[in-house]
Formats: sequence, structure tokens, C-alpha cells
Amino acid sequence: MTKQEGPSSPLPDDLDFDRWHDRKNTESIKWEFQVRDGQISPWDRTDADQGEERVLPMWVADMDFQVAKPIREAVQKRAAHGLYGYAYRSEDYLTSVAGWMSRRQGWHTDTTWIVPTPGVVPAIHLMVRRFTERGDKILIQRPVYHPFTYAAVNNDRVAVSNSLVLANGRYEMDFDDLREKTADPTVKLAVLCSPHNPVGRVWSMTELTQFAEICTQNDVLIVADEIHSDLIMPGVEFAAFGNLDDELLQNTIICTAPSKSFNLAGLQTSNLIIRNATLREGMQAELHATGLFTLNPFGLVATRAAYDESQYWLDKAIAYIDANLDLLETYIARHIPSLCLIRPQGTYLAWVDCRGVGLSTQALGSLMMDDAKVYLDEGHVFGVEGEGFMRFNVACPRSLLETALERIRTAVETHVG
Repeated sequence: MTKQEGPSSPLPDDLDFDRWHDRKNTESIKWEFQVRDGQISPWDRTDADQGEERVLPMWVADMDFQVAKPIREAVQKRAAHGLYGYAYRSEDYLTSVAGWMSRRQGWHTDTTWIVPTPGVVPAIHLMVRRFTERGDKILIQRPVYHPFTYAAVNNDRVAVSNSLVLANGRYEMDFDDLREKTADPTVKLAVLCSPHNPVGRVWSMTELTQFAEICTQNDVLIVADEIHSDLIMPGVEFAAFGNLDDELLQNTIICTAPSKSFNLAGLQTSNLIIRNATLREGMQAELHATGLFTLNPFGLVATRAAYDESQYWLDKAIAYIDANLDLLETYIARHIPSLCLIRPQGTYLAWVDCRGVGLSTQALGSLMMDDAKVYLDEGHVFGVEGEGFMRFNVACPRSLLETALERIRTAVETHVG
């Protein structure tokens, strides 16, 4: 199934993406736990000793690739210091973040605009609490990353969907519906996902501008989640929200992090970029009110090493992921024609239309998990618009993807015909 320890690879360890790393006994959510009915519980079905009964996890959005060497060395050096007290962002840290946005995404970020946070998801929850009231509506664009919904409902707000439209194998925004939804005075905040998780769209500057203008005209605060913004596939250009007109940026909070790009999710380090001083001060006050005013010391040094020294690794990882997407697309077209890949322009998450299999939501989930023994994110968790779809995480060794596809092919042929 996977490339085990053997003769040394001609590639440096951090660029050998074919290599399988045993993640047992690392408390990995992806490899040592399962989520059912919203509850996380330990399980051992992904262990190597399960043999052919072993489940292949391709759900949680973290990579099965070793991080870049400069990141590993920076964390090891910090760990060797032996003192792990409270930490706070330095000017060097802020300069590193701002420099990356300039070099990688082509927009100027003043270091005073940066508000570090312990993860994008917690930050979105805090923004909902700070800038809206109970009973207010939060606009999202389903099918979309389900914690956006949780940020609303867990805080006694109402999630409303400006649902995306799938036409000719491509998702588009419904701007007429957006105008109608944002005209409701109880809609106070909109969460934009760019690149979009799970459908993989990289929105154009024209689309972003139209979205921002409609929200701003209706006094709806924009939260632009750009956590996947560095994971853009070859031939696609990312339009950074930070390059919009200043008037629109005054109504926007941009969420960034090295976590998806450099496989650092467990270090819980992210950054909000807030040009509007009033919004920025409000977010800083909310962080202090919640007691979240210090940061993970390992996350701080890892972020600097990622942004300052590890672009070479990211570029190689993107090329490998793109080749995995080629494999996924070709294999499905040749061997499982009842499935259809909505090829992502960004992210390492592949959105696959499984409606051609003709199974109910429950039966489709059982086919993948119980018959194929491949653990995927079921589309319905991203909203009713995702029913009949599956989300594949293809940031994994190619041999694992190949095995998963062979299992799915056999399961579909056996149970569907």
C-alpha cells in the first residue's frame, strides 16, 4: 500500500513525498480517531496491523508529508532551549508574516494590521461573538467548511446560505441571491472562503470585488478566510482579497495561516489582517476578554521558518499534489465513470460528485467506509448542497491514493454494478 523504510531516497527527507510516515502514537486526529455524530473517539482501524481491513484516512485537512527542514530545525532548536514559558509575537514575527504576503501574494500588509490568533476557526467564532448579537444571521456559501456553520449556531446566531451554483462542472456565486440575502438587516456578517473549501474554486478579482461591494453596501462585515491561499495549483492565479480597494478592505477581516500550506495545523498559529483600526481594536479586545493573549512558542518559530525559508518545499508539495490530482482525475474517468471530479484550482482537497452511483447519503457513506475502507469527509456535512459528494484529501503519498482508488473501484463495481 505504501512506501516503507528501505533504500535511501535520492530526495532529501523533507521532499520525499512518496515516503509513508507512521503517525501511530502521535495523537493524530486523522490517523488515530474518528468522528461520528459530532463526537471524536479513538480507534485503531488505521493501524498497519489491520492488514487488508485497514482503513485509509483521507478526510482531515492535514498533509501526510514531513514538514520542510528549516521548520523542523527551528522547532527542534526552540525545544532544545528547555524553557517553554508564555510567548508573544515579536516584531520579527510580524515582519515575516507581512513579507510573505508581499512576496507570495503581491499585496502590502502593514505589521500594525496583524492580529495573531490561536487558529482561524477559533478566531471566526470570536468574530461572530464580537461583531454580531444573538439572533443575528451569519451568511455562508454552502457547500462550505462546516465550522462556519458551527460558528453561527454555537453562538446562538442563525446561519443562512448564499449557496454556490454548480454549472458545467464549475461552481459559481449566485450574486442575485447574495443581494437578496444581504438586504436583510439581520444579516450582519458574511464568511467568504477563498480558495473555497471544499469545492476548490479560486475566486477571480471580479468575483471578489462584486461580493465585497454587495456586502459593504448592505453594511455586512466580511470575514475572508484565505487559509488555503498559498495552495494554488499550477496555471491558476490567486486573487488576494488584500488587493481590493481600500474602501472595501475597511469592511473586511482577512484570515491567514501557515497551517495548511506548510502542514502546521497542530501548532495552532494564525493571523488576522485587519486594516480598519476600529475592527482591529475590537478583535484585540475580544481576544483579551477570552484570555487568548499569548501564543504557542513553537508556532511562532515554525511560522517564521515557513515564511522566511521554506517556499522551496511548498512549491514542490504543490507540484506533487497536482500530480495526485492528475491521477485521481484520470483514474476516475477510466475506471469509475459513475464518479466525477470537480477539479480544484486551489487547496489539496478534491470534491468528487458521487451522485452517479445512485445511493442514498447513508448508503454512499457505508460504501466508502465499510466496503472500500476509505475514510472520506461525506459531502452532506458541508450542507445539504453537498449531499451525494465526497471530499478527498490528496496530500498523501501517491501509493496510498492509488490503493484507495482501487478499493473504491472494487466497492462500486461489486455493490453498484
